[in-house]
Amino acid sequence: MEINEDLKAARDVVQAILKSKKIIRMYPANNPIYIKTIEDCYARFHDYFDYREGLVLKIRQNEITWESEQVYANTEKEENLALFFFKDGLREITFTRGLSSEEMEDFLKIIAMDFEREVLDDDIVTLLWERDFQSIQYIADDALLADDDNYQDRAIEEIEGRSNDPDNILKAYQDAFSEQDVSQDTSIAPLSDADLKQLMQMIDQEGLGKTEKLVDFLFELPYLSETKAEFEDLTAFFMNAAEFVMQSGDLVIMNSMLSRLNVLIKEQHIDEEIRKYFRRVISYAGGNTIIKLLGEILDSGQEVDDKIVDEYVRYLDKSAITPFMNILGELENIHSRKIVIDALIFLGPKDIMTLAKGLNDSRWFVVRNIIYIFRKIADKRAVEFLLKTVRHSDIRVRKEVIRALGELGGGGVFQTLRECLEDPDAQIRSAALRALGTVASEAAKRIILDKIADKTFKDIDFEEKKEYFEVLSKWKDREVFAFLVDILKKKPFLFGSSKMDEIRACSAYSLGLLGNKEAIQILTKYKGESSKLVREFSFTAIKRLEHGQ
Repeated sequence: MEINEDLKAARDVVQAILKSKKIIRMYPANNPIYIKTIEDCYARFHDYFDYREGLVLKIRQNEITWESEQVYANTEKEENLALFFFKDGLREITFTRGLSSEEMEDFLKIIAMDFEREVLDDDIVTLLWERDFQSIQYIADDALLADDDNYQDRAIEEIEGRSNDPDNILKAYQDAFSEQDVSQDTSIAPLSDADLKQLMQMIDQEGLGKTEKLVDFLFELPYLSETKAEFEDLTAFFMNAAEFVMQSGDLVIMNSMLSRLNVLIKEQHIDEEIRKYFRRVISYAGGNTIIKLLGEILDSGQEVDDKIVDEYVRYLDKSAITPFMNILGELENIHSRKIVIDALIFLGPKDIMTLAKGLNDSRWFVVRNIIYIFRKIADKRAVEFLLKTVRHSDIRVRKEVIRALGELGGGGVFQTLRECLEDPDAQIRSAALRALGTVASEAAKRIILDKIADKTFKDIDFEEKKEYFEVLSKWKDREVFAFLVDILKKKPFLFGSSKMDEIRACSAYSLGLLGNKEAIQILTKYKGESSKLVREFSFTAIKRLEHGQ
């Protein structure tokens, strides 16, 4: 019967979310219907958390499940809450006890956005990450975040014509595409920058698809060039062509160029001195000029296939790291920044020290993104750079770096996290505590045990005490079990008994989280405890252990 009550409570929450998603989209925040909807939805969450600690919803394409039980199903494409989450890569959402009405409302506002009709570039996962919820966690599948729409070719933009005489250019252009074979004795007349631009203009005026012919023409020239001066000119031609292609927004052709240049570099008969020219072109394609143009494309609203950008990035070398960091602080929309962040996650390992320079940026959001990139790269060499940002002036940066230190571990991390447990800001203390739980080592466990055992621990806020015991439950060993039982058995002194009861209640709570059913017999003794708090937490822990949650 109890599991049916749990299942009903979970379904009520999901239905409330679905209803709120529709209402919030229709009414302003000061409308009575809007206000009543928020209140009703929060009431459903409050009912669920009566004695439960967390609501874990697993997302499939057409259904949402709780504890392997279906709580929502819809096979339609319209107004399908499961598909709405699934298509943006969300695979699991967890709401934890302590969820505030404000956080719930912010979550509902995010999912109430009509991504198709409002043509927003920001996916749900990115918006959730930006909001940095404390009581809402999620698991996302990044590999499935691509849009469903097919990539549409873009028309090549017209460039301003030049007044120079096109006769020589036209002859070179016609010769390149004639069916006659090129004689080995053919003399290549070098083209000036103005000539090349004139050729581009002519190709542009002839219609779509002509840019590819220009590229084909350029790739004939390396086999006809002999002197250093000719290769210098050829390198300039390729650089101008790369700029022209990116101005046109045609990343497919850009990728084709870079791919063919890589093939030339790998050809055995190509002299090493010649390879240097081709590498210069690839470096230019990842330089400030080209990547700034890419940033303009990403922020313009032009439809760009993320996979095409990803392919482009994989042709670049470490010199592209700084240009990408430069545009990271300039991009307007979140989705564009996400593409750049993914690029830096790929390029960053090529030069960790250059990437670390981004931690000195004056803009907090750039620093936070660089820290996030280091987290995803997961290179322990980053720890020495990250430790320097722990005292950053912006709390969002500090929380992100503490999270990163917990995931990376390494020298100096434990001392820093121990110090952060004493920080004046509760959010920093909480972040440091959870980071220690992420490390999950013996050293981290010892820091937490020592903190709880300290005589000053009784004076901290009850919710913070509870969080300590929640993190401690990650170590499911005999030492922790015995430590918790000893605390629960302690008799409080007459003075300060309420503070001690809080610690004992937290101990009961943690025993429930450990999952060791030996605790049931011990906890049963405290169901009749004089302290209401100890009684309630012991009862909840017993229910959790009996249900195997």
